[in-house]
Amino acid sequence: MTHSLTLPDVLAGLIVVALNGYVLLGGADFGGGVWDLLASGPRRDRQRALIAEAIGPIWEANHVWLIIVIVLLFTCFPPAFAELSITLHIPLTLMLIGIVLRGSAFTFRAYHDGDGATQLRWGRVFAIASSVTPVLLGVCVGALASGAVPREGKTGFTAVFVAPWLTPFCLGAGALTLALFAFLAAVYLTVEAREVALQEDFRRRALGAALAVFAAAAGTLAAALRGAPLTARGLTAMPWALPLHVATGTAAVAAIGALWARRYGLARLTAGAQVSLIVWGWALALYPYIVPPTLTIAGAAAPEVTLTLVLWAVAGGALALFPSLVYLFRIFKRS
Repeated sequence: MTHSLTLPDVLAGLIVVALNGYVLLGGADFGGGVWDLLASGPRRDRQRALIAEAIGPIWEANHVWLIIVIVLLFTCFPPAFAELSITLHIPLTLMLIGIVLRGSAFTFRAYHDGDGATQLRWGRVFAIASSVTPVLLGVCVGALASGAVPREGKTGFTAVFVAPWLTPFCLGAGALTLALFAFLAAVYLTVEAREVALQEDFRRRALGAALAVFAAAAGTLAAALRGAPLTARGLTAMPWALPLHVATGTAAVAAIGALWARRYGLARLTAGAQVSLIVWGWALALYPYIVPPTLTIAGAAAPEVTLTLVLWAVAGGALALFPSLVYLFRIFKRS
């Protein structure tokens, strides 16, 4: 049976596009904080300086993608936003606190003129917040995929606000998100580095993170068989599942091969493709639901006039957003 593309489908697809953008750009910034925390060896200070130089000019701009996700969700699919913001109130609040702490600490560390101990203290806050926040994001994504978000029939604080996200599958999704962000950051930093020694440092970290992604993905898929049967069925039984896995695996092998051959530009391209395919695989596994198993995209959609106005607003905003981002990256990221 074929389904025609509807206006709610288009807006839901734009949410996934924005989430994909946040993962590729903002996620790499969080991953940079992970490597800041794990900086070691004789080039530890230069590693941290490279991380700060790489994310400094653009980290605030990368949050525009998360803002788009939130605005589109509560404007176009208000029942879904209500379910998510209530059931996942605890991890979402902690995630937002982590985002604020990370940004504040990064700024205070960069502009503090006092003693090194104070800079080190803010650096630790930045690194720890950068490491914890991706886990919380993955936990929220896992809770959505598990079908445990709807509150219907649940009573009690634990059943409503804790049990839906504190599960092995959700924690596995959090670990996978952290590994993906660290992998992206290490690959990007091989391109950013001007010193061969620093390139080698982050090349080794990228290869290690690639193995961590593989282990976390295998563990999460295994946990999904029990903790998220709808998602597991989509990722294993749907007609698009095998081509998706083949494409994702091909991109992963290509990224590892490019790293091994020290072709860092190709590694960045293929790593981004791998992560994007994972994001879209998750979205396709949920379709046609936006909050499974009770809220479909069509059932949670706002009135058509609202969706139409939002679509025009997104189109108009894109005319300003994309040239601005291109100009920003051209100024600060041109070799």
